[in-house]
Amino acid sequence: MKIHLRDYEPNDFDKLIEIDQACYEPGIAYSKRDMHAYLQFPGAECILAESSGEIAGFCISARQSARGYIVTIDVLGKYRKSGIGSALLRELERRLAANGVREVGLETATDNESAIAFWNKHGYRTLGVEKGYYPGGRDAFAMTKTMVPLARASEEGR
Repeated sequence: MKIHLRDYEPNDFDKLIEIDQACYEPGIAYSKRDMHAYLQFPGAECILAESSGEIAGFCISARQSARGYIVTIDVLGKYRKSGIGSALLRELERRLAANGVREVGLETATDNESAIAFWNKHGYRTLGVEKGYYPGGRDAFAMTKTMVPLARASEEGR
C-alpha cells in the first residue's frame, strides 16, 4: 500500500472530525471546538496520511521547549495494521526531534490493548495511571518516550 504524508490544510478539518468520530466512541471523540483548539496549541502540527487518494489517518502533536505531546493518532479501521499509524508516528517524532523535543508524552486508555501494544512497540513506556481521565471515569496510562537527539541518531545510522 502506497502512503503519502502531507501537512494539514484548513479545508481538511471536516474530514479530520469525520475520521476522529469513526475512530472513537461518543464522549471520547473530539468535538469540532476541541479539535480546532488542539490545532491551535503552541507548536501544534498535524500530519495526514493519504492512501488511494483518501485521507486514511492523521496525527496531531504539540510542543513546548524540549517537551512534546501527542494529542491523537487516528487511522480509519480499514487502514489499520497497514503501517499508516507507524508512518505517521515516525514523521511526527522526526519533526518533534528536529524542533528540539527530547521527551514525548501521551495518554491512552488502560483498556485499549491494541493502542498500548502500538505505543510499547514504538518505545513508549508507562509512567502511571491517570484515574478518571476519560468521560465515564475510564482511566488512562500516562506514557512517555525519550527521544534520541538528531545528531546522535545520524551518527548511529538511523
